[in-house]
Parts: sequence; structure tokens; C-alpha cells
Amino acid sequence: MSDTFSRIEDLKARMQEAIIGQEGVINRLIIGLLANGNLLVEGLPGLAKTRAIKALARNLEADFSRIQFTPDLLPSDVTGTDVYYQAGGSAEFRFEPGPIFANIVLADEINRAPAKVQAALLEAMEERQVTVGGKTHKMEPLFMVMATQNPVEQEGTYPLPEAQMDRFLMHVLISYPPVEDEVEVIRLVRGEEIAALGEREDGAPTVQQTAPISQETVFAARREIAAVHVSDAMERYMADLVNTTRFPEAYGDNLKRWIEIGASPRASLALDRCGRTHAWLSGRDYVDPEDVHAIVADVLRHRIGLSFEAQGEGINPDRVVEELTMQVALP
Repeated sequence: MSDTFSRIEDLKARMQEAIIGQEGVINRLIIGLLANGNLLVEGLPGLAKTRAIKALARNLEADFSRIQFTPDLLPSDVTGTDVYYQAGGSAEFRFEPGPIFANIVLADEINRAPAKVQAALLEAMEERQVTVGGKTHKMEPLFMVMATQNPVEQEGTYPLPEAQMDRFLMHVLISYPPVEDEVEVIRLVRGEEIAALGEREDGAPTVQQTAPISQETVFAARREIAAVHVSDAMERYMADLVNTTRFPEAYGDNLKRWIEIGASPRASLALDRCGRTHAWLSGRDYVDPEDVHAIVADVLRHRIGLSFEAQGEGINPDRVVEELTMQVALP
């Protein structure tokens, strides 16, 4: 294995030390980082959504900013604005960057801000730039938006429109950890509280945190991932999975009844990027069906529009994706 692979494994190990019982979520965060995409992380309160994202930023050589989305937030609070300066007999407008100008941006509870604020993220997420006052300001080469939302509290929230949902590479779900892991969480947090007081449980001084992983490691990993081989058969398989969401009537009565709106070509691109990244993290230089199956639900669950009939039957997007993988022939 390459030195780059070892460093990414080290990053994953560091995150696992801070996040107990959420290995799947950590893998998705790493995939999102290496695939150069934005993530939507959804889960009930207290399931370490924010903690996981902060753990990634803390162990990377990267600037981190957190935006708490609220109903009274303005677009300029996210992107920044032109400020009028006057000094020494001259005056000018200068651009003051907002919190979006960081390497890793946490958009906390993104569905609590109105549509005009959510839209302020669109250009940054897709084009990696922000336009204010007719001038375009480029983002850093390492740029990633990680948005969180609560699936149960809907009062005072603003659901993300389909156009913005499609710009997220993956929609990651966080569930409750097993009870054994929850015991470890209790011990971990207790240890952190003791460390914050300046000493460990054995009375020794707190150990200084190791050096963060460099940004060049991420870029080197992306170059290696770009070289991962995808066969013609695998390319067709990924395209067929997405195409099935657009013409479900050809793949059985269930899909025909359940799917109202199919996925866009961004879904095919996301399957390719995430599939190659998953293969690389698995130590392979080629993509096989296992890689696609590992990430297909995260890529498609927010891109499929369910019919009223499916919602009435309690069918969720993951069940639809499961049916998709059963109906589309393997390469």
C-alpha cells in the first residue's frame, strides 16, 4: 500500500477514537472528502453528527467553520459582504469573507434557515466560488460542505428543495449505536472531561495531540483514486441503476408504483466517484459491484422522488434502492 493510503487510514483511526459506534458514518465522511463532494448528514439529536464532522476537521490541516442555521439568518451571513471603508481621505468597498470561506464548512441544521439562505450555498457547493457585488471570489482547493438536519423536528423548518438536495454527493443517515458502544461513549466523554481539567485519570499530564494530516495527502489520494479502473461493464451497471429510477415501469410493478421522480445524471457521476473511492479504501485498483452496492443507497436516497402511494405504504427510499439492486442485472 502507498504512503498516502497509510495516512488516510491513520486519519480514519483518529476519528474512530473520537467517535464510538459510528464506523459507517466515519467511512462516508472519508469517502466524501476524497471524492471531493458535499455531504448531507441526517440523524436524531445527540447522535454525534456535529462531533463526527468536527473530528474530521480537527485531524486535518484545514480551516474549519461552523454556521448555525436559524430562521433569521441572511445570505450575507454565510457568503460575506462588501463593507465600506474610509480612511486617509479615500474610501472603498472591501469584501469581508463570510464563514463559507473555509476548507471544511459545517452547516448545522441547514433546514432551519429559509430558502434564500440555503440558496446562498448553491454556488459555493457546485461552482466552488461565491459572487458578491458582481465580483467572483474563489474557494480554497480543499473545500467541503457538510450539512446536518434533524429528521423529526419539522416545526419551524424549511425542507431543502430538490435542486439543492441533488448537489449533495451523499445523504448519510446516523442511527443509534449498540448499547456496548454507548458504554464506551460514556467512558470516552468522561475521559475528555478529565483531560479538559489538565490531567488524565492516572494523574499524568494530558498528551499533546499529534500533528494533523496535511492537505497534500488528500490531494495525493484523489490522484490515486482518479487512476482506479472502471470497466465498461461496471460503467453500464451504474448507468443502468440510475436509468431504472427514470423508467421504473420496465422493472416491475413495485418500482412503477413507488417512484415518482427519477435521479439526475449527477447520481451516475456520484456512483462513479464514490465507487472508485470505496474501491481505493478497500485496497483495490478496480471497481466491482461490491463497491457500488456499498454506497448506492447513500447516493440515491435523496435523489429519488417517492409517489404518494409509496409514502402511504410506508416505503422509504432505502427500500426502493434495495429493489433496484435486485431488479438490475449484475455485470
